[in-house]
Amino acid sequence: MTGAVPLAERSVLVAPAAFGGHLRAPVVAAAIGRGLEAAGFAPPDLCPVASGGAGTIEVLLPALGGETGDGFALVEGGGTALVEPGADEDATNERLAAAAASGPAIVVLAAADGLPAGAPEPLAGGARLVVLAGPGATPALPSGAIAEPGTRFVLEALGFDARMRAVRAVIIGTGRLDDRALRGAVEGEIAVRARHAGVPCHAVVGERALDLFASRILDLQRIVEATNADAIEAAVAEALAEVL
Repeated sequence: MTGAVPLAERSVLVAPAAFGGHLRAPVVAAAIGRGLEAAGFAPPDLCPVASGGAGTIEVLLPALGGETGDGFALVEGGGTALVEPGADEDATNERLAAAAASGPAIVVLAAADGLPAGAPEPLAGGARLVVLAGPGATPALPSGAIAEPGTRFVLEALGFDARMRAVRAVIIGTGRLDDRALRGAVEGEIAVRARHAGVPCHAVVGERALDLFASRILDLQRIVEATNADAIEAAVAEALAEVL
């Protein structure tokens, strides 16, 4: 039987969310990865994440495999459609209808950031509607639809827990680290899972707006601030590498 990989030889799991619209999650992950490799670490496991709202398709499509349509993506061999809300209620329902017409058994609406207005319309064709919700009140849903926490759905789809247990440390990222991390945002959920698993967790953030006590609740080992891709790469290489 092959022994376990020594801790010092394990890679780092890089799991940032987007830094707002100007820095998408895969861009942030790539910058962190470059910083780690520049510091002499092995190529990391890049795992950009989302909370089940904007950017969900972008982070799940590479992991699940599939193809994009007009406002939606088909994954898992076409059995599931991922849809992100449109600019208004009508646009959202048009996307849902187009996704359902493609024949999936499940249509997932990534609405953790909220719906433009009202509730989605019932789906034609027998597809089941799952709405990814953020923390707080469950959005209004048509009959037969169910709500599921967006963060949990994304992390499970990415196989996050197994990937986390295989690494030496985790690096999360977000444009603004604030109390949303304590209320279900993906960066906070990852930090809690890492703490429970005994895996050190560090953070790269655009702005730190969480006090020391709250940061200790998340058990973040080191938090560095950087606002663009070049600064993120440099901060990781210089500030985080020494504690990994």
